[in-house]
Amino acid sequence: MTLKNLLAIQSLVEFVAQREDIQRLLAAAERNLQDASVTAISEENRFDVAYKCVMQCAMVALWANGYRTSTSKPGHHQTAIQTLSLTIGLDAKTVIILDQLRKQRNINDYDGDPIAPSVVEECQRQAQALLELIKSWLRDHRPDFC
Repeated sequence: MTLKNLLAIQSLVEFVAQREDIQRLLAAAERNLQDASVTAISEENRFDVAYKCVMQCAMVALWANGYRTSTSKPGHHQTAIQTLSLTIGLDAKTVIILDQLRKQRNINDYDGDPIAPSVVEECQRQAQALLELIKSWLRDHRPDFC
């Protein structure tokens, strides 16, 4: 599967991002990652904001490549995460971990299952690593967005 294939089946749409768009979303991702470390809130909320950072990083990766997910089709979180291997060359093992976190988020959101502290920590680690990776990728491949 390529980004062009996803465009053809309307999972992605073309999108021209501006530097300000990228910077604003990165700043939001950083704020969310910081909020994930606030222990005065529930594990579920800490997980939510760490996961939000992951999604914002995945969106930055798509935007920097000229695409965004189609919000008119279901599965845009899954698409954003699974395209990280195509957008920034993220390894398959990490994509699988991020997709498992997406599934955990869905279970929590729709079934109310609690989030274990170890899952919160894993989500925070993954969010931090992805945020650093996307910043590095932008410096190397899209310095016009830095």
